[in-house]
Amino acid sequence: MIRQFSAAETAALLTPAEAADALAGALRAGLDPEACPPRGTLPVPGGGELLLMPAATGAYAGVKIAGVAPGNPARGLPRITGSYFLLDGPTLRPLAVFDGAELTALRTPAVSALALRHLVPAGRPLRLLIFGAGPQAYGHLEAVLAMRRLAEVVVVTRDPAGARKLAAHARGLGVAARPGAAAEVADADVVICCTTAREPLFDGRLIAPGATVVAVGSHEPDAREVDTALVRRAAVYVESRAAALREAGDLLVPEAEGAIGAGHISGTLADLVAGRVPASGGAGAASCPQLFKSVGMAWEDLAVAVALFEAVGENSAT
Repeated sequence: MIRQFSAAETAALLTPAEAADALAGALRAGLDPEACPPRGTLPVPGGGELLLMPAATGAYAGVKIAGVAPGNPARGLPRITGSYFLLDGPTLRPLAVFDGAELTALRTPAVSALALRHLVPAGRPLRLLIFGAGPQAYGHLEAVLAMRRLAEVVVVTRDPAGARKLAAHARGLGVAARPGAAAEVADADVVICCTTAREPLFDGRLIAPGATVVAVGSHEPDAREVDTALVRRAAVYVESRAAALREAGDLLVPEAEGAIGAGHISGTLADLVAGRVPASGGAGAASCPQLFKSVGMAWEDLAVAVALFEAVGENSAT
């Protein structure tokens, strides 16, 4: 029988830190993100988009079928919909179905948290600024809070009510938090962008040397959350060079402008996990900002789905 997991069940099985551990484990086991198949996309009449994201390892295979419906929030519905189908690798027998939106809401902050583990120097509590107040903003807040102590959280959104709500949620977690303005990126140690913006959210010249920016909101070559000024002066890290140079408008637009070349990428998530690039706090780490640009990849969904499925097995055995 195929086990089906609701959104609530999916959310309860793993913490963001455990999901980040699963991603790191997959990379250490030899998974090559550069070999991950491209995301399949299909425009849907009415302004939506259907995404197909398959991936496979030796033991498991899976595919996420996700819908992106920009008009849904106005209808009181989630912008991201869909399901994740996990299969046994050798037999391709279906094993489980997970809520696709909840899986995405877990794995994306986990990817960011894994990058931040390696990019943010240890030490004092962090000043965190978040652009956005949707599910990914909440997920990223909790993922960063699980990793580091936070001195303050500043929330910047187009909707003041959304900023106030997320700030109140952060205060409920024991963190000083308030709505703020984009220019406050100048004082932030970590800036997280998880919006639907298609144009830069702030002036990249304001980011302090040694600060880290994470941009996760887009996977389209003509959409971006950070500007050319930041990309040009930052050490840039990505999940996969191939995926970034195919989908990351944050990098492709500056490249088209002639501001950077294809070799501007400093390293990948796999490089960070394997220690092939300098760790946080190393020589030169404070000389420029660091940018982690995520587009979301199918191998990440699979790694987290496997961890969810195996967590159920462990819980059943105890």
